Amino acid sequence: MEVWIMIIAMFALMYFLMIRPENKRKKEAQNMRDSLAVGDEITTIGGITGTICAVKENTIVIESGADRVRVELTKWAVSTKNAQGAEPATK
Repeated sequence: MEVWIMIIAMFALMYFLMIRPENKRKKEAQNMRDSLAVGDEITTIGGITGTICAVKENTIVIESGADRVRVELTKWAVSTKNAQGAEPATK
């Protein structure tokens, strides 16, 4: 009987320390990607930074660099949404 209680307690602890926080992070990332709008500054998972100039159902078009190169990316490739007007750090 005590063994079953320990096994159940171990699974409950694993759920609250590992699974639940990961699901919360995934939900926050999905909400951020769903709220992308034209004019937002973003950084992709590959490190590309740019300004969103078009939003489609599953993709976005960003404008990056001084020569204003436009690139179409899937929404899942967006890592972070930067604060408006914040410049990325340069070395």
